[in-house]
Amino acid sequence: MKLMILGGDGFCGWPTALHLSARGHDVMIVDNLSRRKIDVELEVQSLTPIASLTDRLEAWQRVSNNKIEARILDVSKDFDAFTALLADYKPDAVVHFAEQRAAPYSMKTAHHKRYTVDNNLNATHNLLAAIVETGLDIHVVHLGTMGVYGYGTAGMQIPEGYLNVKVDAGENGEVETEILYPANPGSIYHMTKTQDALFFQYYAKNDNLRITDLHQGIVWGTQTEETKKDPALINRFDYDGDYGTVLNRFLMQAAIGYPLTVHGTGGQTRAFIHIQDTVRCVELAIENPPERGDRVKIRNQMVETHRVRDLADMIAEMTGAEIDQVDNPRNEADENDLHVSNDSFIELGLDPITLDKGLFEEVTEITKKFADRCDRRRIPCDSLWTSVDGNPNDPNKGR
Repeated sequence: MKLMILGGDGFCGWPTALHLSARGHDVMIVDNLSRRKIDVELEVQSLTPIASLTDRLEAWQRVSNNKIEARILDVSKDFDAFTALLADYKPDAVVHFAEQRAAPYSMKTAHHKRYTVDNNLNATHNLLAAIVETGLDIHVVHLGTMGVYGYGTAGMQIPEGYLNVKVDAGENGEVETEILYPANPGSIYHMTKTQDALFFQYYAKNDNLRITDLHQGIVWGTQTEETKKDPALINRFDYDGDYGTVLNRFLMQAAIGYPLTVHGTGGQTRAFIHIQDTVRCVELAIENPPERGDRVKIRNQMVETHRVRDLADMIAEMTGAEIDQVDNPRNEADENDLHVSNDSFIELGLDPITLDKGLFEEVTEITKKFADRCDRRRIPCDSLWTSVDGNPNDPNKGR
């Protein structure tokens, strides 16, 4: 197949592009390099050294004998140029990663909130509008988030996108219907993903677009089979307070002797998935598209759930690290349960990597190897959701 990867230079996009290329697909990366620019803004770098996109592509062609094309283009702004590229390349599927992906970054200031909304919503809508404009039959595979569901499950298992409900219809009695699972975003970033879902529902209904929306859990791990093949192919490892996901942050902190920063009680339950399973799930989604006229196919892309404090205990036992409970910068419940259905990917053949299989490799091969690149000043999370008086980013909160 011919595949276009939007945001193909990023944490999930880069290993996905390599994985799909390795399996014989023609792959084109489209990226505006915004993630690299944010590194400059935040004055922090990936724990792992990231080569330029040109060097990455040359290394991949050298080790695999496969060529990946790349175009530097901002999908959220350059609609005409993107539409022309889409019409010329004619991909069978477009994998959409071209969104600002960090909840803390989206909550830093009004500027960061507006940037996240402008970038994410315009990128998604421009993609959908461009497909309609070209008249091409393209399967859209979008990387969403488990965060669209919120984290209060009322004791029930979260289904894959849709919820069967019974409605009191008065004289007509009780009516059964199916709705999108009610959205409950916890940040501006998560809010943009809930709006993506409405865009998808509309374009599938109105224009018969074929769309798969992947509600992904928190990604842990760094390397995939392909990114291990050459040092220039290595994937990102973010550990800072804005972009570092909780498990990767804990692993890095343990490696440098920094106490594991557990926010609040650590009772937040989250869904997790290894980066190798992320790329495999995207491949499975591409191979199993909905038909034209079908509703949006929603798949929960996660493997297991854990409480944050339990993760900290697991890593502390493995490494001898200390645990430090700090004020929670997020506006969220201290404790929550999370029960999630992931039947569709298991039925498609996903054999997942669980924490008990992969954690030690991360500690020895990544965090310890590159520990000298860590800037300890960037570890604390300074992006605050709200303050006691309602003023976001109050400098006195969380200190």
